[in-house]
Amino acid sequence: MAKEYVISDFLKRIKRPIELENEVEYKLVTIKMNHNGVVLRELKKGCEIKSNMYLVKSGDFILSGIDARNGAFGIIPNNLNDAIVTNDFWYFEIDENIILKELFLELTATSWFDEICKRGSDGTTQRIRLQKDKFFNQTVWLPEKKEQEKILDKIKLFKQNLEEFRCENETQSHLLSRLRQSILQEAIQGKLTAEWREQNPNTEPAAELLKRIKADASASSAAGNKGKIKKEKPLPPITENEIPFELPEGWVWCYGSDILKPMETKRPSGRTFGYIDIASIDNKNHKLIEPRYIPVEEAPSRASRKIDEGSTLFSLVRPYLGNIAYVDEAYSDCIASTGFYVCTPFNGIYPKYLYYLMVSGYVIQGLNGFMKGVNSPSINTEDIINFKFPLPPLSEQQAIVSKVETLLGKCSQLQAEIENLNAHTKDLLKALFNETFENKTE
Repeated sequence: MAKEYVISDFLKRIKRPIELENEVEYKLVTIKMNHNGVVLRELKKGCEIKSNMYLVKSGDFILSGIDARNGAFGIIPNNLNDAIVTNDFWYFEIDENIILKELFLELTATSWFDEICKRGSDGTTQRIRLQKDKFFNQTVWLPEKKEQEKILDKIKLFKQNLEEFRCENETQSHLLSRLRQSILQEAIQGKLTAEWREQNPNTEPAAELLKRIKADASASSAAGNKGKIKKEKPLPPITENEIPFELPEGWVWCYGSDILKPMETKRPSGRTFGYIDIASIDNKNHKLIEPRYIPVEEAPSRASRKIDEGSTLFSLVRPYLGNIAYVDEAYSDCIASTGFYVCTPFNGIYPKYLYYLMVSGYVIQGLNGFMKGVNSPSINTEDIINFKFPLPPLSEQQAIVSKVETLLGKCSQLQAEIENLNAHTKDLLKALFNETFENKTE
């Protein structure tokens, strides 16, 4: 059975004044908003502190008189025992004859106590703070002690189950990440399309495709592009001892320079232009997000990378972070920072195959091995040009993309379900409080 109380019945504000010594160093406390805990703000000698100060002990429940309405309250941790605070911080003794301290602390992490603090605050826009009378005179309904013990046991069990659930979801997310990489690795090794090759035995070998790409590139250069694009020095043939893994029959190893067009620079035109830098990449999903549109007069002093639809942007800086993205039609009029290598495939290379190749662990981890520098380790454009890539026939590239996108789509569905379940864990805890506590206050 519930009984009506006012806050002052079970929360007693206490003060422990302290006489500061000039040469003693003291720990000053601050409280983060939105239930983010009590932390050390700074260390100061007594002679540097002009305000009246008060001692706090580990285990004290404390709140900020200024920001309590924003969730600025918590428990003094052990490492801040005997720290000091100003009079703007309130700390309390809790009368456990009325409410169990452990239950009360659980309740302070919910909207129940947030609302109490909001109703107990007042003042002008810039000076809203907790008001003693408004705060302490609020009424609440509390169940009797035996019922509180049952509620607390239920909360503990529920939170334990939620933590186990959260850990399981983290494990599943990690396994999904590994599954995605496994899919990509099997794709570039030809394992996903083994059945497709059996059904398409007369496919033109990739070696013939590569000859045609080289011939087309040579003809294009001879037609007048020499002044625009630097012709790279031919690389030596890839020997059997150099290949990272075996490829299916009909595939071939090649260099980046064999399948990627040399990069071109582009100066922006018009009044504004779309500029893509690291901030324009969602590296978790390897996607482009909104580019920065900036005035042409703010164009970088150095020339920027020209990007075309079907290119893949690959960050030269910290490639292990995965700042890689496919360029679709929406971004083909933008230019990219010189921090990117713009991987634009020759005709005969299916653009989406190139993209999945570049986001595979084989490429990212392989290129990481060429990083130089300490503060911002990076690779050079030559590292990509000289890197060894597996090349399947063109029709098989398309089959690989179709298979990969089907499998990754299923992974995305599973990930969405996991994230949806995670989002509901907080709602479940709130629902528990509504059922076991807040309804009893009515």
